Amino acid sequence: MKSSLIRMSAMIAVTSVFASACATAPAATAVPTAVRTVAVAPTVEAPTAMAPTAMAPTTATKDIVDTAMGAGNFNTLAAALSAAGLVDTLKGPGPFTVFAPTDEAFAKLDKTLLANLLKPENKATLVKILTYHVVTGDVMAAEVVKLTSAKTVEGSEVKIKVDGSGVMVDGAKVTTTDIAASNGVIHVIDSVLVPASVDLSALGVTAMAEKDIVDTAVAAGSFKTLAAALT
Repeated sequence: MKSSLIRMSAMIAVTSVFASACATAPAATAVPTAVRTVAVAPTVEAPTAMAPTAMAPTTATKDIVDTAMGAGNFNTLAAALSAAGLVDTLKGPGPFTVFAPTDEAFAKLDKTLLANLLKPENKATLVKILTYHVVTGDVMAAEVVKLTSAKTVEGSEVKIKVDGSGVMVDGAKVTTTDIAASNGVIHVIDSVLVPASVDLSALGVTAMAEKDIVDTAVAAGSFKTLAAALT
């Protein structure tokens, strides 16, 4: 009995010492676990299909008057428009189609006729002649060739003839077409048009200056081979 009590006391003492040691020992430091780094690829947006950009049509920025003056071969026409007071009209919204005579075309006129046309007292006649070269609307070359005549701003009609040699407007040949302006279109012609309503005798001449042999042959339309050979 006595030995049993001694063994029990020893066991209690050992247990107490062990408990005391556990209580005073520092807490075990947690060993860090390895952190697994996962590489994240940057997000890239898939390219989207782009619709083709619609190109705006080329638009002329100069009006008919400025376009003609900028060309450099319509100086006489510009002077005539100024003398007739039609510059502002042809700078208006339009649209207008102008059969524009070049400086060479005006040079074919009788000198007396041209000089008298530019005089202030003949302004009304000059207006008639110039407006006879103007048609209301945008009449492009593709439409002109389908016509036999066109009503002008002057009030009467110009005759249009299309054949193998080109397009003729009242006997004047169209040499260049579809010169775009912001308020219309210009077709270049090689002669000045004079409406039947104009009395040439009142301007000091009895007739238009005669055309030379080549111009006469071309205008007649029956000398195409000869005209081609001469050219």
